[in-house]
Amino acid sequence: MAGDRRGWRVCLLGGAVFAVCMTGTTLPTPLYPLYQEKFGFSELTVTVVYAVYAFAVVGALLLVGDASDAVGRRPVLWWGLGCAAASAVCFLCATGQGLLYSGRLLSGLSAGLFTGAATAYVMESAPPGGTSRATFVATAANMGGLGCGPLLAGLLARYAPRPLHLPFAVHLALVACSAAVLLWLPETVAERRPPATVRPRRPGVPVRVRPVFGPAAVASFAGFALFGVFTSVGPAFLARSLDVTDHAVSGLVVALAFFSSTGGQLAAGRAGPVRSLPLGCAGLLAGLALLAGALYGDLLALVVLSAVTGGFGQGLAFRGALSAVSGASPPDRRAAVISTLFVVAYLGISVPVIGVGLLTGPMGLEGAGLVFIACMGALVVAAAGYLLRRPVPAGT
Repeated sequence: MAGDRRGWRVCLLGGAVFAVCMTGTTLPTPLYPLYQEKFGFSELTVTVVYAVYAFAVVGALLLVGDASDAVGRRPVLWWGLGCAAASAVCFLCATGQGLLYSGRLLSGLSAGLFTGAATAYVMESAPPGGTSRATFVATAANMGGLGCGPLLAGLLARYAPRPLHLPFAVHLALVACSAAVLLWLPETVAERRPPATVRPRRPGVPVRVRPVFGPAAVASFAGFALFGVFTSVGPAFLARSLDVTDHAVSGLVVALAFFSSTGGQLAAGRAGPVRSLPLGCAGLLAGLALLAGALYGDLLALVVLSAVTGGFGQGLAFRGALSAVSGASPPDRRAAVISTLFVVAYLGISVPVIGVGLLTGPMGLEGAGLVFIACMGALVVAAAGYLLRRPVPAGT
């Protein structure tokens, strides 16, 4: 019993460190309108600054995504915390766009380093028989941390002084506390190899996995794209079209999407991938439809409903996709296939968001948003139609 208590303590503390790192990656979200006002850049620049983060995550996943298997979890987590701290310093010292780009790049590297290593650490720290609960701890730490970032920054920007500095100072303090916790946490990799054995991973999908991977990847791409739009241009839409200039409100709206995703992933654990993937697609489609109504009618209530519904659908679809792809993959290719799914998902955060930024100039924010919704809706309908014709096998 004492060993179980210690195992869960380590598991939860590892999850807390994970959440702190992920909080920093979404911290700038409600502050983008302030940066636009201060530095005078366009919506396209906002989306590119945001997309730099996603490309850095993808790069880290491909280059050193499996480094913790070789050198241990804790060294990789130390590097991730170091990147998170350096990112906060860049934002604290930002006097122009250059440091904003640098801060987002370092933030993406921290997320890419943490995503695999921290998830594995949390699951390995759990006592025997606790894998399912530990999986949810890792999921909640990931999505919950992403949700806490805009909420924390929005509240501090609304009710505290120096809105472009205090959120990052607070996060720097949280990173320092996490470093103190990490000093105490034990290593979970028993047999470690030299850093020279780490090699970039090549994404790949075996032929037998492709029927499952296709719709799973499309649903993941669309779900992360919805998050990308919420976290990049969402605050600007709230401010310009709905006159919502309260940063706490805009941060809360974005946070709701991530918190709802955590709820969707919890529900997916009970529903299983056979049902959660098509149900998640339905939730994503409903979220996109509500967002279209919000853009067309300038209604805050529909924005909130879109965040909750779309976030829940994203959680259902993504955990279902992850379970289905993992179950269908041969053991010796599983890590490569899952890495490929994450690469597709994070491309969903970046590529469509840049498209929205490019279209904002000639079409306006609302028009660009409606084009985005039409494209993502078509992808989700295609994935859902495929899943209805060929459901995910029950054994995955």
